[in-house]
Amino acid sequence: MTLTRRHLLAATAAGTAGVLAGCASDGPTPSGSPSPAGTSTGSASTSPPSSTPPASPTPPPSPTPTGPADLGKPQDLVTGLTTPWGLVVLADGSLLVSSRDTGKILRITEGEQTTVTTVPGVQRSSEGGLLGIAVTPDEKHLFCYHSSASDNRIVRYRWDGASLSDDTVLLDGIPMAANHNGGRLTFGPDGFLYASTGDASDRSLAQDTDSPAGKILRLTMEGKTAPGNPFDNLIWSFGHRNVQGMAFDDEGRLWASEFGDKYQDEINLIEAGGNYGWPEIEGDEPGPDGRIAPKVTWPTDEASPSGLAFAGGSLWAAALRGTRLWQIPLDGTDVGKPVAHLNGDHGRLRTVAAADDAILVTTSNTDGRATPAADDDRILTIALQ
Repeated sequence: MTLTRRHLLAATAAGTAGVLAGCASDGPTPSGSPSPAGTSTGSASTSPPSSTPPASPTPPPSPTPTGPADLGKPQDLVTGLTTPWGLVVLADGSLLVSSRDTGKILRITEGEQTTVTTVPGVQRSSEGGLLGIAVTPDEKHLFCYHSSASDNRIVRYRWDGASLSDDTVLLDGIPMAANHNGGRLTFGPDGFLYASTGDASDRSLAQDTDSPAGKILRLTMEGKTAPGNPFDNLIWSFGHRNVQGMAFDDEGRLWASEFGDKYQDEINLIEAGGNYGWPEIEGDEPGPDGRIAPKVTWPTDEASPSGLAFAGGSLWAAALRGTRLWQIPLDGTDVGKPVAHLNGDHGRLRTVAAADDAILVTTSNTDGRATPAADDDRILTIALQ
């Protein structure tokens, strides 16, 4: 039987996780060694993809909640994962998941995991490795963001529904460090690829519009500057410390979650050419004119927001240090009071994805900054009722 998106709601595997939170943004920095490199599977394709963005489906209308969502009980969809980071829900309901530390891309079907490929050259570090993945709306290509020995880079694969082939480096030279590598990928309703980068622990790069670090980038399928970019290069917005999540709402607006430094984490509404202030300001501190203030802030011990998704009229932010799932109701560009769910019940939360009438949430308890519970890490499925 092929798993459909609605089958995700029927996951019944038992088990819960109780873990300790990290500290200081995404947590303390453990030492690590590079993960072994592997080779991609499948045969190389002979024709490049079209430069025309693939058609994007029109998102369905989504009502705005007036209060906390009535969530179903979290269920384990799959357990026994190692540092899951990127998560894609395919049209048939199966999942593609990237493992930060192993460099593997897994396929999850009816709770069973298989390895699709091991991305070559992945260099693991405290916050580096195989990070975000995204599939084109027509599901013919997959993009991944990963750290190498010298930089962060974006790689494109052909995806035939079963295997990945024809791996091509589209963009390299993104500054890399042990921490602050960004790494989230998503396709916009305009058909272009959006990629978040960190400041690579060099604060000055975030304000430099000639550097890809500390930015949100907007790319074509070939890794080139998308039409309409404000600086005639890859940069869409700047002044970011470490964007970890991006999501488009039902009106096509881009929202992003960002790690703060010492005081405040952020949710930002992203504007083309917008300057979000780092390192001159953090959170809602007053700053120079022209800096865009966040829509939501939290103390860093309540959030360290990573993955972000939009569903049911709300943004959903997975909190690492905060070990909870934050719901942020939206009314156009206005935000309601954030509501906390799953408070500490499953430890560190990394990524959120929407799947029909449910949201999927990955834990991040095997990342060296927590004490894993039995069968960690896992993907939870939670019904939106």
